[in-house]
Amino acid sequence: MSNKNKKTNDKNKKDVLMWVEKYRPGTLETLASHEHIINTLTKLIEENNFPHLLFYGSPGTGKTTTILAAANKLYGKNKMGHVLELNASDDRGIGIVQNQIKDFASTKTLFSKQFKLLILDEADSMTKPAQDALRRIIEKYTSNVRFCLIGNNIEKISKAIQSRCTKFRFSPLKPRFVRQRIEYIIKEEKLNVTENGIDSVVRLGSGDMRRTINILQSVSLMSEKMDQDAVYNCTGNPHPKHIKEILKSLLQDDFQVCYRKIKKICQFNGFALQDIITDLLVLVLKVDLKPNGMCYILKQLAEIEFRLSVGSSDDIQLSALVSCFIIGRSF
Repeated sequence: MSNKNKKTNDKNKKDVLMWVEKYRPGTLETLASHEHIINTLTKLIEENNFPHLLFYGSPGTGKTTTILAAANKLYGKNKMGHVLELNASDDRGIGIVQNQIKDFASTKTLFSKQFKLLILDEADSMTKPAQDALRRIIEKYTSNVRFCLIGNNIEKISKAIQSRCTKFRFSPLKPRFVRQRIEYIIKEEKLNVTENGIDSVVRLGSGDMRRTINILQSVSLMSEKMDQDAVYNCTGNPHPKHIKEILKSLLQDDFQVCYRKIKKICQFNGFALQDIITDLLVLVLKVDLKPNGMCYILKQLAEIEFRLSVGSSDDIQLSALVSCFIIGRSF
């Protein structure tokens, strides 16, 4: 294959990559947030004092990206033979521990004095027997390998494993860091995005960088000009103007008028009541209501959201939503 054809193929391969992978930071220095975690990992690597790690927190906050960037700093070009990345959700049982993990941990690397690194993503989905077996392997093969366990819910990881790891919590990314990364991608992809379009993408991402980038890529495929309307039309989320209209009706209209108005908005636009309540909460907190009325409405919103999550009827819960506001504003 000629060099020209090879370059063309490489370019085409890069073009079809999901932007989440295409723009994944490869070094600790280029990560968007969590400076204290990055600084601590950098110091541990420089001092050759790398421990077992446990990364936990919300999805899309950079847990996997951070450890892959740390692996690049640790091993450089020798990363291939030193790093094994597994996803515990593919095989949650004891088999994955006794086979793949034990085989990797028990062998040393030739011509290298460095320890190996085993990255176990979604470790919180492992069964208890698998976690017990993993604990014994962590104890036995510490001289050969370091473990980095990644999960969303730390409560599902046994205390025995937690005590053997240095824990780092990854909180949702702050909007300014998400915005910086989004603006960089927009510049690289030469997209036509308005300011309110960027604001909408960042808001809908809710601190989840992976979700935010996926929204941006989806909207770019649907519309050449990416404004607020294009973002909400693509994602199917309720538009802010509809949420404001619903809140105004809830605070002013009587039961029948309010019920019909919200029902019409949901049916015409295809909105789920659960999405309406999620977006409504942000605006409700800004409304000037008496403390007792505010507490009552918030409590009822939580109840309605829970009932919807377990399959209750939208029509019945819409009645409950309208009722709770009528009662709440009467305090």
